[in-house]
Amino acid sequence: MDAEKNYIKINKEAWNKKTPVHFESEFYNNEAFIAGKNSLNSFELDLLGDVKGKKILHLQCHFGQDSISLARMGAEVTGVDLSDVSVKMANELSDKTNTPVRFIECDLYSLSDVLDEKFDIVFTSYGTIGWLPDMDKWADVVSHYLKPGGQFVFAEFHPVVWMFDDEFAGVGYNYFNDGAIHETQEGTYTDRDADIHDEYVMWNHGISEVYNALVKSGLFVNSLNEFDYSPYNCFMHTVQFEPGKFRIEHLGNYIPMVYTILATKPV
Repeated sequence: MDAEKNYIKINKEAWNKKTPVHFESEFYNNEAFIAGKNSLNSFELDLLGDVKGKKILHLQCHFGQDSISLARMGAEVTGVDLSDVSVKMANELSDKTNTPVRFIECDLYSLSDVLDEKFDIVFTSYGTIGWLPDMDKWADVVSHYLKPGGQFVFAEFHPVVWMFDDEFAGVGYNYFNDGAIHETQEGTYTDRDADIHDEYVMWNHGISEVYNALVKSGLFVNSLNEFDYSPYNCFMHTVQFEPGKFRIEHLGNYIPMVYTILATKPV
């Protein structure tokens, strides 16, 4: 219970440890990114469409690659992250790429204390909502920041993936949110052997929980799609079956790995 109450502090410390390793990793390949590579995937690009001239709020932006990619595409972007180290490195990356983006260090649920604007698009992607306990509060934040007619673009790892243990040898966790998952970890997904030991607090969220939270917040869900691969090689025992497409080798295409949602705030 203490860990659940202190999840913001615990998770912030964890991400402050991970981020410097991520920033220098081959996984994120900042050298190619600084040279001009777009970090966004086809899943989210297809939903985003032409963002030129749009105001975009990027929630849980890590060290800012996707935020900067959106700005390079012509958007006016604000990125938000819990980790002060991530925000510091995001600003460094913004400077290195000569791409202006505003970055804010803040717990997502407290964002209204420091940001009072409306946006054409709210965007968040991959490994984000599991760090949050309450999907209703999350969806209310999304809805609050959208202009009438604005769109929410969401890409996330499928909750079926989070049912498995790290080795994908068997089911180790509930598909549904039955409370906080408080564990420790060695290394990180960009480097399993990194000299990092941290604890974290997470929650699993089934698709119906996410969908219903968005509807309850007043948004209209235009589309919900599921995909049988990941664009990231961030899990154990993966195989790349096409360029940039990864599956768990012994599970093949039997499980969904990513889902996307496009939702609109009514005018």
